[in-house]
Amino acid sequence: MSRIDETKEFIPVRIAVLTVSDTRTPDEDRSGDVLAGRIEEAGHVLADRRIIRDERLAIAEQLRAWSEEAGIDAIISTGGTGLTGRDVTVEAHRDVYEKEIDAFGTVFTMVSMNKIGTSAVQSRATAGVASGTYLFALPGSPGACKDAWDEILKWQFDYRHRPCNFVEIMPRLDEHKRRK
Repeated sequence: MSRIDETKEFIPVRIAVLTVSDTRTPDEDRSGDVLAGRIEEAGHVLADRRIIRDERLAIAEQLRAWSEEAGIDAIISTGGTGLTGRDVTVEAHRDVYEKEIDAFGTVFTMVSMNKIGTSAVQSRATAGVASGTYLFALPGSPGACKDAWDEILKWQFDYRHRPCNFVEIMPRLDEHKRRK
């Protein structure tokens, strides 16, 4: 089973938070607040934080820009993962991914089932990698952000987590670009 190896040193990850919403303002961004608070509480660095409208091209442009920044290791977006016409975050993420982390959505659904039952089928949470950066798309509710962080991301962003974690393979995420 998973565990924290206390003999290893903690390595902070630099994480950007993107709230996707046509209506939220910085004062009303509860989901972004949840993620920012948990990121910093865990000892990581909140590298940047923004709110952007539900526009596929704008979301993809922001994800690409951040994934190219040396000071950002991971991006977590919240909002726009539902089923309505304005929910285009998943499509924007997939426009940017080089590789998708297929099991993330599955594990998130499992976590959600324990919290909200069959309503979990309405989420399209996804994750992937682009330019050596992790990207995660979470639903826009504070509860979903808490669940994703507390049950999945908190552990995978901890270098000491065993048997494996996202941090230990970060240096190799873009190794294909260095090959000759």
